[in-house]
Amino acid sequence: MKKLLMMCTAASCLAMVQVHAQVNTTPSAATDPAMAEYKAARDKISADFKAAKEKCDALKDNAKDVCMEEAKGKEKVAKAELEQKQKPSDANARKLAEAKVEAAYEVAKEKCDDQKGDAKDACVKEAKAEQAKGKADIKAMKK
Repeated sequence: MKKLLMMCTAASCLAMVQVHAQVNTTPSAATDPAMAEYKAARDKISADFKAAKEKCDALKDNAKDVCMEEAKGKEKVAKAELEQKQKPSDANARKLAEAKVEAAYEVAKEKCDDQKGDAKDACVKEAKAEQAKGKADIKAMKK
């Protein structure tokens, strides 16, 4: 009799736990409109990057490299913008600014490869100077 009583008690406890779990579920991305919108935006960023990458595949030599850097930069900036929109903060604002500076630098550096000799050196120096200026502006944001 005690075994039967214990089994019934255990079974009722398990049933209560299951009912409680079904009633108190956390909102999923499907039920939370903000998360669904965030996920859709991330998917759009990925799709845009893939489309840009396919366009770059048609190009050759350095033009292809420049195109790829532009596509990567746009993707990084778009992701940083999305994070800033989703969770606005000073840290995310800095990450967005950093993404913009780095994307611009990588594209400029890749464009310099089209040049030769002193012109290329001057181009790289200018790109580095712009990057340093951008990083200095970001440091000023921290203060």
